[in-house]
Amino acid sequence: MNITLNYFELFQLPVSCELNSGQLTRRYRELQKVVHPDRFACESDRQQTLAVQYAAYVNEAYSVLKSPLSRYIYMLQLSGRQVGVEQSMVEDPAFLMEQMDLQEAVAELSKQSNSGVDLKNLMGQVAASTAELSGEFIRLWQQGGIEALDQAVLIVCKMQFIEKVTKKLKQLEFELFD
Repeated sequence: MNITLNYFELFQLPVSCELNSGQLTRRYRELQKVVHPDRFACESDRQQTLAVQYAAYVNEAYSVLKSPLSRYIYMLQLSGRQVGVEQSMVEDPAFLMEQMDLQEAVAELSKQSNSGVDLKNLMGQVAASTAELSGEFIRLWQQGGIEALDQAVLIVCKMQFIEKVTKKLKQLEFELFD
């Protein structure tokens, strides 16, 4: 196994915003069969250590490629871009205000005892924002070029903010309906 391959190469997939999840999972299982540390239990310590490293690399690659946001960040990194949340705060104060409003709405929901409908509505709103930003990222990535990729970095930063809200909403949903 070659851990110098990028994650797409490792899984023998094209660098693409959209992946076939079935194909990704199938390839993951195939790779795990080859590198799983249990297969190397009777081998030398070095072979066992390498197997653990290979398995960890495969797991990390799968985790990154499985999540659209992680995959987008990785694609930008492959293109030489660095992604930092602070960029979107500086570049788009209106978006930051929207995020503050969302955080406030989540805080209000957590104070209400029967806020299931409001929670579902807010989750739908956040999912729609995520889908819209994902579509924008895909458009910019396909457009290519320096300016488009710089804008794609900002889109990913926005998606990171929304991901935090999504996690809070899922936690709140768990607390309300558990």
